[in-house]
Amino acid sequence: MSSVLRRIQQCRWHGFDSVNELEQAATDAILRAARAAIRQRGAFHIVLAGGTTPRRVYEMLRQEAADWPAWHVYFGDERCLPPDHAERNSQMAEQAWLKHVAIPRTQIHVIPAERGAQQAAEDYNRMLANIDDFDLVLLGLGEDGHTASLFPGHDLGSGQRSSAVLAVAGAPKPPPERVSLSAARLSAARQVIFLVTGDAKKQAVSAWHGGVMIPAAAVMPAGGVDIYVTADLLASQAGNSGRPVSSGID
Repeated sequence: MSSVLRRIQQCRWHGFDSVNELEQAATDAILRAARAAIRQRGAFHIVLAGGTTPRRVYEMLRQEAADWPAWHVYFGDERCLPPDHAERNSQMAEQAWLKHVAIPRTQIHVIPAERGAQQAAEDYNRMLANIDDFDLVLLGLGEDGHTASLFPGHDLGSGQRSSAVLAVAGAPKPPPERVSLSAARLSAARQVIFLVTGDAKKQAVSAWHGGVMIPAAAVMPAGGVDIYVTADLLASQAGNSGRPVSSGID
């Protein structure tokens, strides 16, 4: 019975009336998680997502007072592009947030995707080998249900023996070569929050809320996942699947 339960993603859906409310709630949740981790363990290990909504959250975070020297930053995935390319997730986070705060550079762990997918995956896998469970993982959702660079029809790395980091070839979105933390490694976290906005995500949200095994559903931390989503994307889903939908975050 326990092995079956571990294969079921436990979801807490949180609907917000506006993107601004969602972004503020996400910022508050990140800061709460940081304070708790630093109080309990002396450090905060966070995995960052790419995309528009996280960028605005990162811009909000840089305005906050936090114990930045205790933060350790990782990335859920990266595109195989030059280090300073504007479409790199690390470059977006750098410009929006990281260069503005006092997190030590040695504690910002960028995926070296410019080395090529295979080499970068091997290098990042070695770097993560001595890292325990993440305190917080931030993820997004693609129109096709992908998260990080875990795409439909590709290896999601959800098996117990999966590598922590995957080399991705033939991604359906450019560039085709990417590096991604596996579903298993993303699941090794005390808290996972998905940030989902935009009308184009409606079909993916409907499938996910209805229990379809999209790639995002392969991330299964022991404590379940929190899905922050604008209420309009959930309007037609409430009551359809029996999964809880709350309004806002307490």
